[in-house]
Amino acid sequence: MKAASRSDLYSKLPSVDELLRTPELTALSAKEGQVAVADAVRVVLGRLREEISSGLLDAAAVDLALAGVGSVVESQVRQALSYSLRPVINATGVILHTNFGRAPLSAAALDHMREIATLYSNLEFDITQAARGKRDVHVDRLFRKLLGESEGSVGTGASQACPEQSRRVQPSEARQPSAPISTIVVNNNAAAVLLALNTLAEGGEVIVSRGELVEIGGSFRIPEVMAKSNATLREVGTTNRTRVADYERAINEKTRLLLRVHRSNFQITGFTEQPSVEELVGLARKRNVPLMEDLGSGALFDLRSIGVSGEPGVLDSLRAGVDVVTYSGDKLLGGPQAGLLSGRADLIARMRANSLFRALRVDKLTYAALEATLLAYVKRDHDAIPALRTMRLSKEEVGKRAEAIAGRIGTAKLSVTAIDGESVIGGGAAPSAVLPTRLLAVTCKGLSADELAARLRASNPPIIARVDEGRVLLDLRTVFPDQDDLVARTLERLAQN
Repeated sequence: MKAASRSDLYSKLPSVDELLRTPELTALSAKEGQVAVADAVRVVLGRLREEISSGLLDAAAVDLALAGVGSVVESQVRQALSYSLRPVINATGVILHTNFGRAPLSAAALDHMREIATLYSNLEFDITQAARGKRDVHVDRLFRKLLGESEGSVGTGASQACPEQSRRVQPSEARQPSAPISTIVVNNNAAAVLLALNTLAEGGEVIVSRGELVEIGGSFRIPEVMAKSNATLREVGTTNRTRVADYERAINEKTRLLLRVHRSNFQITGFTEQPSVEELVGLARKRNVPLMEDLGSGALFDLRSIGVSGEPGVLDSLRAGVDVVTYSGDKLLGGPQAGLLSGRADLIARMRANSLFRALRVDKLTYAALEATLLAYVKRDHDAIPALRTMRLSKEEVGKRAEAIAGRIGTAKLSVTAIDGESVIGGGAAPSAVLPTRLLAVTCKGLSADELAARLRASNPPIIARVDEGRVLLDLRTVFPDQDDLVARTLERLAQN
């Protein structure tokens, strides 16, 4: 029997309208909308044409495909109308995983966001004065309490009049320890750095160590951010050694700012030298030039309480006398994505007056999430913040959960054992710090570790693990306890298939 030609096979395919008139797809159109169903039909027919063109289908295969075309279209509709952004189970042990959205939000943050999102709010309305207000007051009051009043030296912090943003900082403006501290919010830390440099150093020079010209995630480089601010970069020292004298020699009449950039995602070891914050503060006050520190991550709690040392906190820098500190909201702070600028109230007021601030400002949902997160700090309820609670888990707590899952699964096909391991903070914070943990080490007969990891990613929701030495490793530190049963059931299904 002569094989059907491609033109014969193409002729077997119905038109879009013909398929839409079938009872099965008419019912689907009534449920999901004709536009969505028609788009799905075009995709399915287009796929069949490609397979015919590639010689993958003969006449019998085309007939078989058309017999089940209704269910294929329905599946395509579901896929097209489903969310692309969806939850995953993070079993990597990286707490602030940038690819997974960094810090999960607290229940209180979600409740406050829902309330503010679904109703009108006083975002920019002063209820007492019945007049227009400023959106940053909702979190600035909490930052003052956390960063200022804890010192017992910060006054009411009322914003001073905003002078011209291009004005050079005068000698009398060097921050004293009792100077009021203010905070404003933009959409991420790169925006915070951009706003600060443009406000304080546009048209002038910014002195920074060569060893601090870092590249952050997504190939964004600090020198490129600085260039966009219209400030001139003045590099001093070498990659591995920079002294405070290098900064002092570089100061001239064009100098507007001294910049210190925290090496948040790498370390330089060996023959190295870096000025301390205190040395730079002393130089800044001596030469009447503001000092700014880009912390990148930025913590509002003592990391030493979880065994992590050498990672500066926001309050540490401000207490040392740094004039402006920039940091992220969705890293060690444990809140929503945001860029935070805390420091001298007069300098922050100038940034608020910069037209860039409006372009970079955040919306009501970010303020709501940030306010709820900061209130947890004010209450000293650190465990209410998921990222902090995850960091504070002990090895023993994680181990009990790992042993419970391992005890549920034991077949000839799937091996699940609990072993010692290490979690990391991630998010460009404390690159050398690790937290002791217990891992689930999983192997499956007939599947390589990479194939097993792919099966886990294909589950619903996807479970993302790491592969090491021919085993799949799952760290329950970054898995929420109410997800343990789902992880166990997924592993059980793998053992049965």
